[in-house]
Amino acid sequence: MSTTDRSAGRKPTTTILVTAILAIVAMYFLVPVYWVIVNATKSTEDLFGTNGFWFAPDVRLIENLGNVLTANNGVFLRWAANSLIYSGIGSIFATYFAVAAGYALAKYQFAGRKAVYALVLGGVLVPGTATALPLFFLFSAIGITNTYWAVLIPSLVSPFGMFLASVYAGAAVPDSVMEAGRIDGASELRIFHSLCLRQLTPAIVTILLFQFVAIWNNYFLPLIMLADEDLYPITLGLSSWRAQTDRLPEFFQLTIGGSLLSVIPLAILILVLQRFWRGGLTEGAVKG
Repeated sequence: MSTTDRSAGRKPTTTILVTAILAIVAMYFLVPVYWVIVNATKSTEDLFGTNGFWFAPDVRLIENLGNVLTANNGVFLRWAANSLIYSGIGSIFATYFAVAAGYALAKYQFAGRKAVYALVLGGVLVPGTATALPLFFLFSAIGITNTYWAVLIPSLVSPFGMFLASVYAGAAVPDSVMEAGRIDGASELRIFHSLCLRQLTPAIVTILLFQFVAIWNNYFLPLIMLADEDLYPITLGLSSWRAQTDRLPEFFQLTIGGSLLSVIPLAILILVLQRFWRGGLTEGAVKG
């Protein structure tokens, strides 16, 4: 039965219910972004004296964003650069390791494979906050706390990405492709890099996007690991500004403007990468 036939046979009440649920979910995600955009255009006085969901008569978006970029000698730009370092390097390496490990779990038979797979599933279920404190004690013992490495090293591991890659590789990479490479004399690494990575592109992009967003939004790990403000990512930097609002109300506006700027790289990344994973994992699910 085609998609059109299924849609035609769907009850109107079902369609209305699904549409209503999707609209509520969309509002849940979009309303906070709208609130940030609106309030980033206001002065500190208007922020408390006007409706939070509508614009003030005096729009000061450019001025407010300029204040964010120049506050504390431009420390926000330093935080943004740190976030790009943590998220960029961490997501790229984590994606490669996850895809390589997931591919190996899906396409090779070896002793202990089921045990490794069970460990991966266990890693998916363990929240990052539960491992932050043990990591702090470990990194403190070897002397790398309050450095870039303290945030980068934990970011290189993605159990969810490994699980996702193994599922996709098992469905999207035919054994015949690997056998053809072996017949031609290619090594296993050559087969993986030259033949299989291309077929794993939707999974790669999905894992990269998830990992980049997760590292970009990570707050608890940098909070534990970092004491130097120059090493802060955006999340921790904005939190430090927010903590000063009780005695300096102008930091409310800096925090809101910084929040708006922090969303822009994520929006750009999603727009750039969406063409690679449109239709994404469902493509691999139907391949035999």
